[in-house]
Amino acid sequence: MNSKFKKIFTVLVTPFYKGEVDYESIEKIVDDQLKNNIKGFVLNGTTSENPTLTELEIKKIFSTVRAMVGLDFPLVLGTGTNSTSSTITNTQKACDLGADAALVVVPYYNKPSQSGLIQHYKAVAECSDLPVIMYNVPSRTIVSMAAETIIELSHVKNIIGIKEASGNLVENKKIINESQKNFIVLSGDDGSYIDFLKLGGHGLMSVMSNLIPKETLEWTEQIYLNKNAEINFNKYLNLINGMYVEANPIPIKWMLYKKNIIRSPELRLPLTVLDEKYHQCSLKLMTELGII
Repeated sequence: MNSKFKKIFTVLVTPFYKGEVDYESIEKIVDDQLKNNIKGFVLNGTTSENPTLTELEIKKIFSTVRAMVGLDFPLVLGTGTNSTSSTITNTQKACDLGADAALVVVPYYNKPSQSGLIQHYKAVAECSDLPVIMYNVPSRTIVSMAAETIIELSHVKNIIGIKEASGNLVENKKIINESQKNFIVLSGDDGSYIDFLKLGGHGLMSVMSNLIPKETLEWTEQIYLNKNAEINFNKYLNLINGMYVEANPIPIKWMLYKKNIIRSPELRLPLTVLDEKYHQCSLKLMTELGII
């Protein structure tokens, strides 16, 4: 069962148009992803602007995507909050919706201890039949899960993996080597994910694959076949870094708009459209790589 999560997952943006979720653009980006052979999506993640989505919007987005991809296509739904009880409720609702797994971020703002993180994730895993994928992203949560914490939780029933977005390859290697045998370790850091795969990582939950799904998949397959393969990843590093000149998903939505995948680069407050000072550089990078 867990093998279906060892792949590239695109963490889909949520397009907006005049303040409302743009379902026509969602269908367009999903269609583009499927044509480029991406076989997994994360919905209601950071890139999806999950703090600003309503429960009804999340349900409709999920059902829209599910109708396009079918029941055998893995859909992971973000359910994590900084409240254990709210996270449990969200995870149970995700199970009812038919998600294949819950992505549960490290609780943010209230800064739990490592012991608190262990108790949090155990409580979530025990209260739902939905598989749990933990999400470590200290650039947003302040607190980072220690490798030892992740390794301990890898033995908990119903916790099947982690999205590791710290970019700390030393810690990543320890997690990959010392976690429970069937535990899935996915990168959440586009810039370092090639090295992560070379360490034995199992896949990627990606921002960049919204824009360059074909290339992301090709790089991954090349590394799976040969860890020493010569790939053109470095050619794209400036573009990938350009996706983070402002908070994700501000730049990636602007780039998708320029690629004519979504109708508008609009975001919901407190996020705003990419600052004009980054426009020309972003256009130049996309043009040089033949994206537009």
